[in-house]
Amino acid sequence: MPELPEVETTRRGIEPHVVGRRVRALLVHEPRLRWRVEADLPARVAGQRVQAAGRRAKYLLLALERGTLLLHLGMSGSLRVLPADAPRDRHDHFDLVFDSGELLRFNDPRRFGSLLFTSGDPAAHPLLAALAPEPLDDSFDADYLWRVTRSRRVAVKQLIMNSRLVVGVGNIYASEALFRAGIRPGREAQRLSRTETARLVRAIRTVLANAVKAGGTTLRDYVGADGAPGYFRRKLQVYERSGQPCRRCRTPIRRRLQGQRATYWCPECQK
Repeated sequence: MPELPEVETTRRGIEPHVVGRRVRALLVHEPRLRWRVEADLPARVAGQRVQAAGRRAKYLLLALERGTLLLHLGMSGSLRVLPADAPRDRHDHFDLVFDSGELLRFNDPRRFGSLLFTSGDPAAHPLLAALAPEPLDDSFDADYLWRVTRSRRVAVKQLIMNSRLVVGVGNIYASEALFRAGIRPGREAQRLSRTETARLVRAIRTVLANAVKAGGTTLRDYVGADGAPGYFRRKLQVYERSGQPCRRCRTPIRRRLQGQRATYWCPECQK
């Protein structure tokens, strides 16, 4: 599933191709995404110029002159910048065609992605209004994480994946950040010390920033806007390395299900 680094990589990839460009047409080939694409959406966006390409959590926000498009990649989606005459593949569901002769094409085999529109403040949209701080923003700091962990007995890995507490720390990066911080994923959040919460914040920021620099992580479906896979997989320390030696201490990496998600950790390096 594309997580925050993959979405941010996509945002950076499409930004120079779409900002300042006028939408010639929105061609919806398959409206049955996670939420059905509104029938009048092509008419509403045609002729509008893209003013900015932003991101909130895992949502891409294309600010138009009169409203904002909200795009979500779902579990298997990708956005690619292509020539306007590029032939379609089976799972290409919509094209946003620009006056530059290029288009933004959404491909999603599972159709869990979405394309929505709001004419108001996107921050007030029901899907965005209740979201927590961004992990790379100043509002997500050691004091904040210390406060939200004090009364929570949930495992720390599940806590940092809770989008009502911090957005965008998905399964891959939660395992990697906890390894970097030296904290076992099953520890009760309220048992973390203030020093450990500070270390975990730094680890989350570092892991996510490094993943963005590497273009995200490609495990199965994800590709960036240029069609290239993400290369952070080469730097994974624990994720999907069950039974392999820890790159730091050589102890075999362990795996178990936690909240119905695969969790990986080093029993020696993480306490």
